[in-house]
Amino acid sequence: MSGITLRGTDAAEHLEGFNSWPTLKTQGITIEEFADDFTRAVIRMDITDENANYMGTAFGGSLFSMLDPFLVIMSINQLGPDYVVWDKAAEIEFVSPGIGSVHATVEMPPETVAELRAAAEGGAKVLRWFEIPITGPDGALVASVRRQLYVRERRKDG
Repeated sequence: MSGITLRGTDAAEHLEGFNSWPTLKTQGITIEEFADDFTRAVIRMDITDENANYMGTAFGGSLFSMLDPFLVIMSINQLGPDYVVWDKAAEIEFVSPGIGSVHATVEMPPETVAELRAAAEGGAKVLRWFEIPITGPDGALVASVRRQLYVRERRKDG
């Protein structure tokens, strides 16, 4: 079994890889923008018969999948190889039915990365929550996703 291989590539290659990754593509998820500096990703999911739930609205698992890889990948690429980053926990609150297309913007600004780096200095374990809204075509909130990152400075041998 192999996953998507993007490590060490630039943002444009990440964008192309994400948009051809079956895990996202089969759910109708498109990455519209992926910033060259790994600070921002704009994601869209068109609701179709293939990713709708019994009620004809956005399937909750697909809403959750929309945001799955981005915080980790954006953080790793900004922090660099001296850090370990994992998803630690995640939760979603469904607010209103997703109809048509839903959108989300994931941001990892340099200031946040600097805070993570400082908190992880000396090998400290850092757990930080991020909240990301998913909105409908009219801008109304469809779901609120919270994701917790685990960040630690990589242990040095010797």
